[in-house]
Amino acid sequence: MYTRLLVSALFAGAATGLLVALLQFVFVQPVLLHAELYESGTLVHFGPDRATKAHPDLPGFEPVRDGLSVVFTMLIYTGYALIMLASMSLAEERGTTINGRTGILWGIAGFVAFHLAPGFSLAPEVPGVAAADVTLRQIWWFSTVTVSAVALWLIAFGNGWMMWSVAVLLLLAPHLIGAPEADVFSGPVPTELGALFAARALGVGLAAWVMLGCFAGYFWQREAAQANTAAHT
Repeated sequence: MYTRLLVSALFAGAATGLLVALLQFVFVQPVLLHAELYESGTLVHFGPDRATKAHPDLPGFEPVRDGLSVVFTMLIYTGYALIMLASMSLAEERGTTINGRTGILWGIAGFVAFHLAPGFSLAPEVPGVAAADVTLRQIWWFSTVTVSAVALWLIAFGNGWMMWSVAVLLLLAPHLIGAPEADVFSGPVPTELGALFAARALGVGLAAWVMLGCFAGYFWQREAAQANTAAHT
């Protein structure tokens, strides 16, 4: 059981992390590097060079920075895969079918819990924007992810309107309380870049979790099939 869980998580997390890193290099990293030029003062919003610097030349491939990004992304999604597969194993014991196709639904649920729910009130931010205290934001983020994951589990496996009502309340609670906000909104980065970064971060997040769920379900099913084959030979 534990070997099946670990092997499935390693394969699913590594495959997902590699693909997500590539998506980040193409879609997310250029926006971050562009925003950093405003944060550092190299570019100035509404400055005299705005017409010629709308699409500036950005730093290219850096082996150390980008290589470490790939490694850390693979490790992060391996950790996510362990959480997802542990939940999948519990659901399988309740009679739920786990495979690559049903794993997509698990991936969407993971995206909602880890990205969409917290991002609804605490949007992804580019460097240089005003923000509340990082500790308060981390506490709110972890709390929101936790209650959202519990709510989704209740929606999927709860019985009756009582469970579903509790799930709805859990989903709403963090946003009714409100995420920590900065005292004033300011920053050198154009709002267009901030909006583009938030959109791409959420888009890549959705793709990442769908892939993770699909891979996790597939490898979980494959490891079970191989174990059954070995037991009958």
